[in-house]
Amino acid sequence: MSTFERYLTVWVALCIVAGIALGQVLPGMFHAIGGIEIASVNLPVAVLIWLMIIPMLLKIDFGELGRVREHWRGVGVTLFINWAVKPFSMAALGWFFIGHVFAPFLPAVQIDSYIAGLILLAAAPCTAMVFVWSNLADGEPHFTLSQVALNDALMVLAYAPIVGLLLGISAITVPWDTLLLSVGLYIVIPVVIAQIVRRGTLAYGAPTLERLLGILQPLSLAALLAMLVLLFGFQGEQIIAQPLIIALIAVPIVIQVYFNSGLAYLLNRATGEAHCVAAPSALIGASNFFELAVAAAISLFGFSSGAALATVVGVLIEVPVMLSVVKIANSSKAWYERGATVRRNGKARGQAKKTAIS
Repeated sequence: MSTFERYLTVWVALCIVAGIALGQVLPGMFHAIGGIEIASVNLPVAVLIWLMIIPMLLKIDFGELGRVREHWRGVGVTLFINWAVKPFSMAALGWFFIGHVFAPFLPAVQIDSYIAGLILLAAAPCTAMVFVWSNLADGEPHFTLSQVALNDALMVLAYAPIVGLLLGISAITVPWDTLLLSVGLYIVIPVVIAQIVRRGTLAYGAPTLERLLGILQPLSLAALLAMLVLLFGFQGEQIIAQPLIIALIAVPIVIQVYFNSGLAYLLNRATGEAHCVAAPSALIGASNFFELAVAAAISLFGFSSGAALATVVGVLIEVPVMLSVVKIANSSKAWYERGATVRRNGKARGQAKKTAIS
């Protein structure tokens, strides 16, 4: 790990402060950049995400994707967390904290709207950004890609029914243009570009690809920091205007991130899954597809609604909180592998015993 990567959390903190400050000093510039969007997808942010994830996608050999079936336990755990736990745990946390504990400190007319925004956020599993988190946690890139693709497919079928159930709304307006454009911009196009570059580079030998990855890795982290400046610059005025409300809304979001990532991590360990799968499984299980959530909140409740604000808070805390999850996964790797190895060996001995008896 380079010195720059070792102090990434420091750079993240500085970029957050810089973004808020620049948002106050140059609001016109950030409003102009924020307005460059199609179907609620901000194009400058999309370009930065490309710069972040294409280096990770260059590591993927499509010929190896079939081996993902070896990690069926990790796939099962991630799907369970994303679709059976995360939306419902967020609904419970929102009801408890926003509806009761923090209710005296929040505008009463917006409380239900805040809770709705939290649900919209949690029901949409993350897509592109998990490639960044997985790479920082030394995750298995083929597993990450296949899991993201599976979640994207399930989102088309499951997002509206789950949100409708939890919000008690019979007809949910899913922003299909945002969903489809995001998948195209953040998954399909970067994958195609990465595979073209990968094949062209490998024509000159594997060392050439390694050198290219070494050049692009710092660029990827720089794009991550630049995106932080933009995101906090976009919302700097709101942060300064209502810091208490934003801090209170952030509480259930932070708790659900640690709860869901921790649960996924422990379930993978209990099943004997490898750490390189458990880490991205935990990260995918905890992070959110904030572009879809923001677009859905605006279409259902309006731009100035509490739901829209709640989804924006999710955007603001996504990077620093997920980086902390990455750090926890990396620092606990030795502990994780001791337990996972014991379980794998125990299962192997049990199977050998059954075979011998038969």
